[in-house]
Amino acid sequence: MHKTKLITGILMTLAAAMVIVYFYPHTEADSLNYEQGRPWNYAKLIAPFDIEIYPDSLTSRRLRDSLDAHYQPVFSINTSVADSLVAALPAGHERTRSLIAAKLRAFYRRGVVDNNIRQDITSGKLRKIRVPDDREHNVLNTMNTEALLSPVEIYRDLDATITDSAGRHYLSMARMETLLVPNVTLNQEENKKVYNSFLAQLEGARGVIQQGQTIIDKGMIITPQDYVNLQTYESKLATYHTKQTRHEYMVWIGQFMYVTILLATLLLYICNYCPEMMRTRRSILFLLLSITVPFLLCVGLDSVIVGGIYLVPMAIVPILVLVFFDTRTAIYVSLVLTLIAAGITSYPLEFIFLQFCATIGAVNSLRELRNRAQLLRTSLAVGACYIVSYLALELLMNGSFSGFSWRTVGFLAINSALTSVTYVMMFLVERVFGFVSVVTLVELADINNPLLKKLSDDCPGTFNHSMAVSNLASDAAQYIGANVQLVRAGALYHDIGKMRNPAFFTENQHGVNPHDTLSPEQSARIIIAHVTDGMKLADKNGLPGVIKDFVREHHGRGLAKYFYYTECNRHPDEKIDPAPYTYPGPNPHSKETSVLMMADAVEAASRSLKEHTPEALKELVNKIIDSQIADGLHSESTLEFKDIAPIKQAFVKRLQTIYHSRISYPKAPAKAPDGQSAADAPAGSGASPAQ
Repeated sequence: MHKTKLITGILMTLAAAMVIVYFYPHTEADSLNYEQGRPWNYAKLIAPFDIEIYPDSLTSRRLRDSLDAHYQPVFSINTSVADSLVAALPAGHERTRSLIAAKLRAFYRRGVVDNNIRQDITSGKLRKIRVPDDREHNVLNTMNTEALLSPVEIYRDLDATITDSAGRHYLSMARMETLLVPNVTLNQEENKKVYNSFLAQLEGARGVIQQGQTIIDKGMIITPQDYVNLQTYESKLATYHTKQTRHEYMVWIGQFMYVTILLATLLLYICNYCPEMMRTRRSILFLLLSITVPFLLCVGLDSVIVGGIYLVPMAIVPILVLVFFDTRTAIYVSLVLTLIAAGITSYPLEFIFLQFCATIGAVNSLRELRNRAQLLRTSLAVGACYIVSYLALELLMNGSFSGFSWRTVGFLAINSALTSVTYVMMFLVERVFGFVSVVTLVELADINNPLLKKLSDDCPGTFNHSMAVSNLASDAAQYIGANVQLVRAGALYHDIGKMRNPAFFTENQHGVNPHDTLSPEQSARIIIAHVTDGMKLADKNGLPGVIKDFVREHHGRGLAKYFYYTECNRHPDEKIDPAPYTYPGPNPHSKETSVLMMADAVEAASRSLKEHTPEALKELVNKIIDSQIADGLHSESTLEFKDIAPIKQAFVKRLQTIYHSRISYPKAPAKAPDGQSAADAPAGSGASPAQ
């Protein structure tokens, strides 16, 4: 592996780790993950110090409602209001003025409130109030509200009492309806202080969990009171630690180490078991993004919706990796993603188990994606794994279904349904990263594809050659564990460049060879050009990069030996420059393109054999492949030495099938057994079963 590419992979891994850690929830190192109504998953929690017991939210709400129902608000009494009103009465008609003054003093001694408060009194909502004591203002006395009046009631009393015309004229002149104001008013500041004081007493500590006592035991369901106790514990723990015993940056370091170790194991796995991925940065980038993007989605949804992490269709990740790489890599990437995302969940064990089961269900239901219907089946398999594993966890942790949550089941069902969008994701990945899925390869290998149809029409010999090479190469690919579907599709397109000059290639000739009128160098130039012509045609038709590799590499930097040797024989005393007879290359870089190069040469050469005996075929295969290896054409490929023997074996076996011998038919008798002449016998009669 090239050192530069390894360093690039390490830098990309570190960058992904920093992005993940930046969005990691940076809570205190001693924080706990728990939910009300769920089991306590940690060990027994012992109080390291005294912890006050405060009422839970339900109890607090009930106490608050009781306080609101029985609370007596604080009012202030202004004793000078009556004197002010009397002083404001106009002069004249002294008898009526004196009557009004006496009544006002009597009414205001009882107390006057505004009309809204009077309505609360008459409806029974406000039976008692608190007022400051006349002698000690810090003392509040309880006062019944029955005697309190409203300005409207006072005016009605005066209107009913004063009946003579002179008195009513004075009452009208005095405009009593504008003068009458309350003297018993709500004291906002004092009332709030008293109310909060009562509330603090009700919601204050109701006991103490002493140091050394159990706060909660392992496996116990967290009740509302337990939840409040745990929150109190965490709050006191945060203040209990000093700056010398807890450092926030240590949490960041721990998280960075955790994430980096997981991503580093993935990089080591790729280096040791999938070294071909290190050849292109896009493969490493894709795998790192397959971890980073779903993690960020988990963080976002979990911060908005409680338990939102279970809405993230994480099973899409192993499916995509399986489609473009292999099953083992898919499981490994999914495992790393699950362990990283588990750090932000309330129940890591539950999350890891659910995602592990979903991953196994996904990869086992989708060994090789060939059509969309398989994704629906995979989605159902993922959903079934989620539900069964969730039920297993409930029984494991609770021993019953008491903690069963339909909300969680709904989240998992939505998660499973979203898995079916993998088909769209495949399309995006193919466009962004240049990968090719099995579905795309199947579509490309369809002989009704317009480009292959044109090859069949314009170059029927080349098309048949490509079909034969495709069968030969795919057999060998299966023997060595290479990508069979990729080899099959690539082989069909490797010679599309011959469509420019089909008559110059032997398989398309019919008795006339245009090379007879050309020099060896001119002929070589035309033959070699089919590689560059093929690349232009591939670009024009938008073929994927992996298919272009077969067009570009199927001759590597090899020689057009027929024309080179012809030129050498014509000029035995001269040193012939091989450059004009050399293909542009490059040499094969993958197992698949190496297999194609071998199959292409073997299939073409096998047509020139006079006898196709097993020995002759084996000798031909050995000669061609050994010659290519000796010329260094496969030195840059990921093909291993142990793969050579199986490839040769596959080629010989397939060629024997293609060139199998037929038995000779016996001479027809003069007369058929049923009395018919041989000429009258039905066509095809007497055919050998082996035909």
